[in-house]
Amino acid sequence: MQDITKFLTGFRKFQQHCLTNEGELLEQLRQGQAPKVLMIACCDSRVDPAVLMDSDLGELFTLRNIASIVPPYERGGGFHGVSSAIEYAVRHLQVEHIVVLGHRQCGGVHALLNGCGPDDDFIDEWVNILEPARQLAMEKYADANPAERERACEQASVLVSLRNLLTFPWIKERFENETLILHGWYFDLETGELLSYHPDTKQFETLVAIDHD
Repeated sequence: MQDITKFLTGFRKFQQHCLTNEGELLEQLRQGQAPKVLMIACCDSRVDPAVLMDSDLGELFTLRNIASIVPPYERGGGFHGVSSAIEYAVRHLQVEHIVVLGHRQCGGVHALLNGCGPDDDFIDEWVNILEPARQLAMEKYADANPAERERACEQASVLVSLRNLLTFPWIKERFENETLILHGWYFDLETGELLSYHPDTKQFETLVAIDHD
């Protein structure tokens, strides 16, 4: 079993490097938070948005789940952890941007395309929210190799979550009033590039390329 003391050592380094400037950062944190960006990302340990974006504490309001999924708006029974986090960010923190961040080699999308394990209790039903993305990938990329089809499904999944965001009435209102901007991003961890969806071209295009200099 892995020893987790390295994380305690890491926290001590954080204290020493970030909290020793006469308590300035701690004082800022005590005053509350006012992030301008809600980042909806995957739980994958390789895709931590705070690390990827080199953000400071308080800059990102981060929501992470399997495959960066946003379910459609509903007020019925059940538990609505994702929707409640989105509501808090949009209606209380008044964020100005929502980013849905998908990524290459997403295990949730792999499960959507290939099925879950027989002993899984929750994953199958959760990733089935992305069924429209699976259907698109299977139809449009039927003759493609599995890696290309999976990449297409990962990117289409980002678009499903973006569409589902607009089923929330208070998101749709702010989006139409241009006080809230929605972004679909895709981190290709095989190439190191960050791509963004462009509605005009209906394509994911490079937002930040690898600098080889």
